[in-house]
Amino acid sequence: MSVRVLITTDYLVPGDEVDTYLRAAGCETVHAPRRGPRDREELIDLLLGVDAALVANEPMDAEVLAFSDRLRVVVRTGVGYDSIDVEAAARLGISVSNLPGVNANAVAEYTLGMILSAARRLGESARTVAAGGWPREDGHELRGATLGLVGYGASARAVVPLARAFGMTVLCTTGVPLEERAGAPVEFVVLDDLLARSDYVSLHTALTARTRGLIGAGALARMKPTAVLVNTARGAIVDEEALVRAVRTGVIAGAALDVVADEPLPADSLLRGVEGITVYPHMAGQTAETRAAAGTRGAREVVAALAGRPEHCVNADLLRRVREESA
Repeated sequence: MSVRVLITTDYLVPGDEVDTYLRAAGCETVHAPRRGPRDREELIDLLLGVDAALVANEPMDAEVLAFSDRLRVVVRTGVGYDSIDVEAAARLGISVSNLPGVNANAVAEYTLGMILSAARRLGESARTVAAGGWPREDGHELRGATLGLVGYGASARAVVPLARAFGMTVLCTTGVPLEERAGAPVEFVVLDDLLARSDYVSLHTALTARTRGLIGAGALARMKPTAVLVNTARGAIVDEEALVRAVRTGVIAGAALDVVADEPLPADSLLRGVEGITVYPHMAGQTAETRAAAGTRGAREVVAALAGRPEHCVNADLLRRVREESA
């Protein structure tokens, strides 16, 4: 029986480098690309009879995984894996991997682009000119401003030299161990201090039970009234209702969001039409260079995981515990 690999990431296609690599490794590939939400029944059907899946942001919860009859490996062609129930996967003996740092440079550049756009009112100015106006309102320089990073993973670390090149002071709040902070060109502070001191607060933390709704009414109230919130992490880290209220009432100046809780942004979203809030279509990590790297790294991780040697397994401890309990 051949090893079958399902590929759902939309930019990976039959005959490309990833497909060629997997086939050379003895795998049979099954392509089912899709942009946007996929019907869960369709996903369940796709997972039947496959040994591994190379996926984008498919919602692989416990129910979906339970229907997979041969699945042993899931690899995300990205960093976040909150769409996959890693505990349920471990109970079923399924290894789940991500690709840490694969889009760090892309996210960092995009983050600075969002900050620059907010500081100099680029989007608003261009829209006003297109509508026949000629706006001349002042913007703000980044030199001398303070940037607060929530999280200190690969993308946040890639932001630091870019921000410092603009003359910004960089603060960070993180759970990263002390030994990994040595020599870092940032000042590590607690979240409340970061919120109070930062002119721009940029989110770079994973979505977990602890960080869900982390930036709510209380956190927003601690920020400067001139501050801007930037989010390239996960939408659910921000309480969107509280954010809209904070921007409309002047608690903070605005927000630049590349991610939202419900994507694509619903027609009736509270975030629509709010002056000071700009929503982008989750593109921070999407560059030609990142896609190429994610595809090849993802394919290598699939082959390694199928051989029992995953490099970036995010549920390794859970798998080990399940094996020990069943021994």
